[in-house]
Amino acid sequence: MNPATGTRPQRVSATSLSLGILAVIAVGFVLKVAQGVVIPLLIAWLLSYLLAPVVNFLVCRLRFPAFLAVACVVVLLLLASWGAGIVIQQRLLAFAKAFPEYQVRLSETLDHYGKLLDIPAFALKDLDWTSQVGPAVVKTSKFFISFISNAVLVLIFLVFMLIGKPYSSDKLRAAFPGRADAILDVTNAISRQIGAYLGALFVISLVTGLCVWGALAWIGVEFAFAWGLLAFVLNFIPTVGSIVASIPPVLMALVQFAPSIWPAVGVVLVLLVIQNTLGNFIAPKVYGDRLNLSPVVILLFLLFWGWLWGIVGALLAVPLAAAIQIALAQIPALAPLAVMMGSGQRYARRNKRPSPAPVTTANPENPAE
Repeated sequence: MNPATGTRPQRVSATSLSLGILAVIAVGFVLKVAQGVVIPLLIAWLLSYLLAPVVNFLVCRLRFPAFLAVACVVVLLLLASWGAGIVIQQRLLAFAKAFPEYQVRLSETLDHYGKLLDIPAFALKDLDWTSQVGPAVVKTSKFFISFISNAVLVLIFLVFMLIGKPYSSDKLRAAFPGRADAILDVTNAISRQIGAYLGALFVISLVTGLCVWGALAWIGVEFAFAWGLLAFVLNFIPTVGSIVASIPPVLMALVQFAPSIWPAVGVVLVLLVIQNTLGNFIAPKVYGDRLNLSPVVILLFLLFWGWLWGIVGALLAVPLAAAIQIALAQIPALAPLAVMMGSGQRYARRNKRPSPAPVTTANPENPAE
């Protein structure tokens, strides 16, 4: 019994715990089975936070009809996606055409470093690079095909979400006349912060891709634009994405400038400078302390969503974690969970600040006191 309140602490029964575990397993099973619908719905939901301010501006300020405003935004999104798809297709075709030449260069590089490092020849000759690259190309093509098929569902969900955005506040006031203002304050705060986070994440990823592209083009690495595009996409996956995006350009520099390894070393150093500068100095200032997620939370979300939905799940893991943290922070009863999801650096800095000296009134009889 708690002596301060006179109440007994509530105990979680075995039945409640078992039901909770079964509920989590059931939700995970449903998300796994229904990923063909759930993934496009989540992508559309996240995109709606980026595009809803534009739709609201067209409808509320410029007096566009809702359907016309959504149509304009969706058409611009389709044009941007179409242009990006053409560029990606051209880069893939160019790389596929040049792959035989790179295969010869790679074999020569392996022979050179094999002799230099005294590696047995049979250990290198037994590697069939064509058979290893083939399945990777097939997996990549399947991923893009599934992504294109999901894009249709994303577009359908997004249109309906954007059409309803300008009138969501009116519906809430009609449904909850007494509590509408409080609910709107919470939902608007969540929408603003999630939209700001996703916009900042997009800008940081875009700057990363442009810096990688420019640096590799300056060094002279072939397919610099493709590696910059890869860095832009994988930057949505913290830490792991940056490492994975750095491997292909380093290998390309190693093969392209063989037998010299210094250009590859230069690529490694340049990529480290770009990633560390943007990740450790610029990104925290853009995101702010409120979105400073704990590394353990990021790792758990990456493992769970990556296991559940593969590459798409890994890309959605951190935006989902940030959205959940923002939503929890706006609900007083669940705010402690949002604090626990953070890294704690904000509170550590607050505790290290020197407390102000107490103001005392001097004793007029003894000024020395």
